Amino acid sequence: MVFVSGTVPSSPAQKCGIRAGDSLISVNGHEINDVLDYRFYTTEKKLRVVFLRDGKKRSAVIRKEEYADAGMEFCTYLMDEKKRCRNGCVFCFIDQNPPGMRESIYFKDDDERLSFLQGNYITLTNLKPEDVDRIIKMHISPVNVSVHTTEPELRVKMMRNRFAGECLKYLPELAKAGISINAQLVLVRGMNDGEHLRRSLTDLLALDTLESCACVPCGLTDHRDGLEKLEPYDAESAAEVIDLIDSFGDASLRSTGSRKAFASDEFYLLAGRDIPDERFYEGYPQLDNGVGMLRCHREEYLAELDCSEFCRGGRTAIVTGKAAEAHIRELIAETARRFPGLDCEVFAIENRFYGKNITVSGLLTGRDVIEQLRGKAEGRYLLLPCNMLRYERDMFLDGLTPADLERELGVKTVIIERDGKDLCQKVLSL
Repeated sequence: MVFVSGTVPSSPAQKCGIRAGDSLISVNGHEINDVLDYRFYTTEKKLRVVFLRDGKKRSAVIRKEEYADAGMEFCTYLMDEKKRCRNGCVFCFIDQNPPGMRESIYFKDDDERLSFLQGNYITLTNLKPEDVDRIIKMHISPVNVSVHTTEPELRVKMMRNRFAGECLKYLPELAKAGISINAQLVLVRGMNDGEHLRRSLTDLLALDTLESCACVPCGLTDHRDGLEKLEPYDAESAAEVIDLIDSFGDASLRSTGSRKAFASDEFYLLAGRDIPDERFYEGYPQLDNGVGMLRCHREEYLAELDCSEFCRGGRTAIVTGKAAEAHIRELIAETARRFPGLDCEVFAIENRFYGKNITVSGLLTGRDVIEQLRGKAEGRYLLLPCNMLRYERDMFLDGLTPADLERELGVKTVIIERDGKDLCQKVLSL
């Protein structure tokens, strides 16, 4: 049963008498407990709904177009609370946050519904057999899984959850039912790489419905007091990881026509190797895990640049992290070669808040930007990657805002979307 907070004006639900304060019990005989139930069971043209009003059960019939929304609104997106992560992973980034940040920064979610609705990765440790049965019944696909290792005992050790190994049995169950799986392996140097990574890739690639597997290095901040000592990857160890993953990817490409296993861009940067070409990434199935992100961004930027005939030549500056510095500088250099009047500076910000091992732009704070750009960018348009800000694009991790940067630095902030096309357009037009 879920609480109805309102109805869309003139919607089928409103027309049949549903109103704010009602509690939806069932649709066509199926109990409604959350957003997945609601979405799955309200696709039909005719809905017999049972709801509670003032302590009494009532019923109504809703008629609508197939797959059209019935028009009921709820207090939260999921219609109930997010499921909190039960794990204590040795590499958990949230545990490495210093105190004093926004409360939402410290929340760990592990919700299978968000895997389907938003592409989040889940560990499976929150799932009960009935949850797996529902995924199979509804054919919720793909499911995105943070696997880390397929060795049960090692998974328990890494995730500090006694159920972490047992729930690996859900992977073959989902695959047998035809549910597509995207996997993520967060690699900890000396813990789940090497022969352990070989075992994990062997097991995962044996799943008939595996679509892709991303291997990413764990992020290590300077705020690890009381946490297990972990070593960051260096050039040599990162190269070893790439070579092992590519050996599996090459074999999979020969046998199935798809590479499936990929190392993230960060491994290539650490190893000092060039990012592979666009064909290597097969449509970028693991882009959100940083797999092929720089290649995709470069191709988008250059494609837009090839179509451009004019550069305004305004004074701009781009903020980026250390990881993407060379990439951004190459793009701006090529733009300046084609448009000599371009006046654009690139500022790679060192992450002093989290530490030098954190080099991505998405984990930069407003304070680090202000401290390192003071007196260097006055009068310029300051281009900020959207991943530096929360979803609403109004606040950095440390609570500062783009308006704070404008006031402190004497700039006009402009938010850049994730795609290279948007960056190119703004560099040329401002």
